[in-house]
This record gives sequence, C-alpha cells and structure tokens, in this order.
Amino acid sequence: MNLSGVIIGTGCFLIIGLLHPVVIKAEYYFGTKAWPYFLGAGFLCILLSFFIKDTILSALISVLGFSLLWSIKELFEQEKRVKKGWFPHNPKR
Repeated sequence: MNLSGVIIGTGCFLIIGLLHPVVIKAEYYFGTKAWPYFLGAGFLCILLSFFIKDTILSALISVLGFSLLWSIKELFEQEKRVKKGWFPHNPKR
C-alpha cells in the first residue's frame, strides 16, 4: 500500500488551512506591506524543494512555497474584505 498520495494530500490541506489565518493576521497587523515576505518565503521554499531528496517532503515544501505565493493574492483580497467590513480593521495601523 502506497500512502504517499494521501500524506501529500493531507499536507496540502493542512498547509492551505493554516495559511488562511496567517494571511488574515498579516493583513491586520502589517497590511499589504507584508507581501514581500510571502514572496521571499515562497521562492525560498520552492528553491529548497529542488534539493530535498525525499519525495514527500520535497512535495510538501514545494506546496508550501506555492501556497505562500498564492497568499500574496489573498493578502490583497483580504484588504478588500476588510474595506467591505467583513473583517475588523486594525485602528493602530
């Protein structure tokens, strides 16, 4: 029995699920100014995935990298959701 697909699928689900609140908090505390950090971390993870020999770990690090890149779009979308009043605005920012 090969569990690789199930492990990678579960990892993808968890990575995407965990990044959603990270994007919300990043927008709340830093606004859209946080996007370069998502970009750098995303490219770093993708680059690291080339050098990891274990297929499952390499795939999960790559998924993390691409999810971080997708989070840049979500960060700007989150700003729009805040303007619509769907999420709270940080008055200290």
